[in-house]
Amino acid sequence: MADDILRNIDALVAEEHRLRNRSPGEGLDPEDRARLQAVERQLDQCWDLLRRRKASAEAGQDPERLAARPVSEVESYEQ
Repeated sequence: MADDILRNIDALVAEEHRLRNRSPGEGLDPEDRARLQAVERQLDQCWDLLRRRKASAEAGQDPERLAARPVSEVESYEQ
């Protein structure tokens, strides 16, 4: 399952890069800006889930029982 999360992260990072490179110097239109924010939130969720599943596996628990947390919960984390 970690492979699925990593593939999702890779796809989201690629989309994030495409969006950020779309209009250099001009900025993004409102639709692209909204999509970029959604991608960033999804990335936060994916990274959080990946870290939690790794910790769960290391503790001898079933990592598959964990699901992504709501954006409101993972967005407030400091990195």
